[in-house]
Amino acid sequence: MARPDINRSGEIEVFVRVVEAGSFSAAARELRMTPSAVSKLIARLEARLGARLVSRSTRKLQLTPEGTAFYDSGLRILADLAAAEQEAAAGAAPRGRLRVNSYVPFGVHRLIPLLPRFLERYPEISVDLVLTDSVIDLMAERADVAIRAGPLGESRLVARKLGQSPVVVVAAPSYLSTHDTLLTPADLDRHNRMGFGFVRHLDGWPFLDAAGNPIMVPITGNTLVSDGEAMRLMALAGAGIARLAHWHVAADIAAGRLVRLLEDFNPGDEEATHAVYVGQGRHLPARVRAFLDFLGESVRLTRADLR
Repeated sequence: MARPDINRSGEIEVFVRVVEAGSFSAAARELRMTPSAVSKLIARLEARLGARLVSRSTRKLQLTPEGTAFYDSGLRILADLAAAEQEAAAGAAPRGRLRVNSYVPFGVHRLIPLLPRFLERYPEISVDLVLTDSVIDLMAERADVAIRAGPLGESRLVARKLGQSPVVVVAAPSYLSTHDTLLTPADLDRHNRMGFGFVRHLDGWPFLDAAGNPIMVPITGNTLVSDGEAMRLMALAGAGIARLAHWHVAADIAAGRLVRLLEDFNPGDEEATHAVYVGQGRHLPARVRAFLDFLGESVRLTRADLR
């Protein structure tokens, strides 16, 4: 039996904070402890477990395989404790800070308009929202939920699909009126194709050739942007040709502000949007579960979603 003077949940919480903060000193600041106290606590934890959890041989904190396994288990234990406390408080509503990281177009056009209704429904929850199109590490950024476009690759994360939308090539009438006619993908060589300033899963734009075979057109132009909303605004300003999810530019197309191009050569690929998070089922904090359920009932990303 464990000694009664050992605060196991407190040890786990400190260890989890160290991992998520990336260092003993950063965790100490968050916990209002001294770095020495945090280091000693982790050392005592390792001694009690009989296993090294953190590698101290490099300047950057790294977990051992045992540390990674203990971190995953610790997250589940802390989530269970939080759930138990909520169940003990009869009728307690979801509460706490919800950290959300979203790619910019979804955040601007879908999430921000919905958040007032979510916060009205759950007044005990506060939202910490970050918008970026760069792929983030949920652990490092301490995000509860990340909303991402495109294929997923993180095996340790759970994903809930929010929808998918065809991808279209568009430009403003002002751009098309002053540039060469664009009839086939080969004509793109004479046009400014705007790209992103970060690594994407595709290094070109996919099309079909006249025979229906897939081809890839390189992205070359004089404009790189940090996110999809910036690309949309650049296209509206007449800076060049953009390739974006249909839901993102559907209202602009309907209003004539943007024109769809090369539709006969569109391969029909679609871009999916997922909410990704750590944990599942009963291990999911109530605030995260409430947010995911709210997104599921409130968000539509389809070809027909024009508004």
